[in-house]
Amino acid sequence: MLKGSQIPRVCIAPRPAKSSLSDAVDAIELAAGYGLEADPWQQTVLKSWMRRTCHDKWAATIWGLSVPRQNGKNGALEVFELFAMAILGLKILHTAHEVKTARKAFRRLKQFFGETKNDKNATYPELNALVKEIRNTNGQEAIELHNGGLVEFVARSKGSGRGYTSDVLVLDEAQDLQEAELQALKPAISSAPSGQPVTIYMGTPPEGLEEKGEPFVRIRSSALKGKSKRTAYLEWSPAGDIDKMKPDEMARFAADKANWAEANPALGIRMFEDTIDDELTSFSAASFLRERLNMWPQSRDGSKAFSMESWNELLLEEVPVDWPLAAIGLDMNPERTRVTMAAAVFAPDDCFHLELIDDVSTDDQPVDLSTMSERQIADWLWRRCKKRVPIVMDAFSPIRSLEASLKRKGMRVYVLGAAEFSQACGMLDDSVHRFRSISHFGQEQLDDSIEGTTKEKFGKAGAFKFNRTDFSVDLTPTMATTCALFGAKKFGRRPAARKKTRGAIAA
Repeated sequence: MLKGSQIPRVCIAPRPAKSSLSDAVDAIELAAGYGLEADPWQQTVLKSWMRRTCHDKWAATIWGLSVPRQNGKNGALEVFELFAMAILGLKILHTAHEVKTARKAFRRLKQFFGETKNDKNATYPELNALVKEIRNTNGQEAIELHNGGLVEFVARSKGSGRGYTSDVLVLDEAQDLQEAELQALKPAISSAPSGQPVTIYMGTPPEGLEEKGEPFVRIRSSALKGKSKRTAYLEWSPAGDIDKMKPDEMARFAADKANWAEANPALGIRMFEDTIDDELTSFSAASFLRERLNMWPQSRDGSKAFSMESWNELLLEEVPVDWPLAAIGLDMNPERTRVTMAAAVFAPDDCFHLELIDDVSTDDQPVDLSTMSERQIADWLWRRCKKRVPIVMDAFSPIRSLEASLKRKGMRVYVLGAAEFSQACGMLDDSVHRFRSISHFGQEQLDDSIEGTTKEKFGKAGAFKFNRTDFSVDLTPTMATTCALFGAKKFGRRPAARKKTRGAIAA
């Protein structure tokens, strides 16, 4: 009989000196005493998640797990939730994409504690004795214990986190998690009663690198790249790049039973070959690789748009005082929580200097762009640009919500359609690599964005547009800078030299 691997292909977790696994061991033993025997692979997950430092703090504050459906990832979570409530007295907010998934999790955990407080038919009377209240109302399901332990179950929405205060945020079906939902839920653990907030991401690969599932992609990417030192992430999947496979290669990869075992730790325990054989004939090869083999879409690191060596050679320490503002580029993140501005400045010999406008001021007081109202941004731009300096934005960016306000003031606003934006991307690429005709200050936010930018084919004849290698990259600095350079070269008007400025634009 084919057996699933109990060892994850990806296991990234902090292991500080003198750390302890006692909580994980105790949780596994507690659950086993009540009939929930953790598989070896589930024990590995719990030991990676629940490691304590010598200061009795969680070694990781972000816990992640990706394993194909029906393998038992929720079984591992139940072991933790039972221990966290009954022994540690923690408060848990358990969320899922669908109502039925949240209710299923509630029913499974309720089996330990009984149907109601003082349930004479409870399977485990000693656990039922801990119960203060069990709420069965649809959409308000919860189990509350006398020791303060609490688990509440909700289906996610843009406002689903309001009114909750928890120690642990569970994000099941994380492949469907959207940024707006995460923003609504995260404050629920910002004041965790335990002082040790934990976020748990569990799910399978999203269908592509789109906004749906973006937070899950981001925490996985950060873990794989070693950017997050406080993340414990485990994944069962075979090694391979599905983005580079041809259809016949996908079919062969899907039919390889060694890959089945690599991705499905429950194979031979609660899942069997016949079931997977049926799925193989029912799914397309691409769907099978994603759903049963847990194959993730790869980041686009292999096609990065910019050579950082070339970019860094264009570093300039200071802009001369007589280099005037040529254009401003604007962009906004998809969540509409942050505006990014970039300035292009006229330099000698048909060259341009580019920089992010990361500090602005109103009435001589520094202001965070993310907190400025639409009117404040429009007023600030009017004072710097008037009717002379062009303001440029991508037609498909959320920043277009500012377009009407800027035009009402009489400013020169240019919105780039798909074809023009592709030209703008080519213009920045040529300016960095071929003509060496731009300079920059080496701002960290812009440098990181440029490093994480990739080229994505657009139309025919070699056209392309910029995208990001993965969701950990903030693309808005690259986009705003691209718009600024295009505006400067195509619409900019060189005025008489100004008398003073330290950088591209006076705050």
